[in-house]
Amino acid sequence: MTITRHRVILYGKVECCLCDEAMEVLQKVNAVVPFDLEKIDISDNPELLARFGLKIPVVFVDGVQVFKYRVHEKRLLGFFKKVLSTEKESAEE
Repeated sequence: MTITRHRVILYGKVECCLCDEAMEVLQKVNAVVPFDLEKIDISDNPELLARFGLKIPVVFVDGVQVFKYRVHEKRLLGFFKKVLSTEKESAEE
């Protein structure tokens, strides 16, 4: 049985206190449920800046937006618990 290692992307900016808080929560959850974590600074990317602007931080898991502005630790853990449970069931079939 193989469990997928999920990819989490945080879109934000340098010197953004909400982005820093979001990263802290993501790192805390990552210690419990390992996933690949990437932070992308939108400041120098006109396309991302137009897409997200001041609506940051934005967090995507496997290409799906799951949070904007604030990352909720319990919700994220619940999300991963549900996803991992589904993956385990699929692998056992």
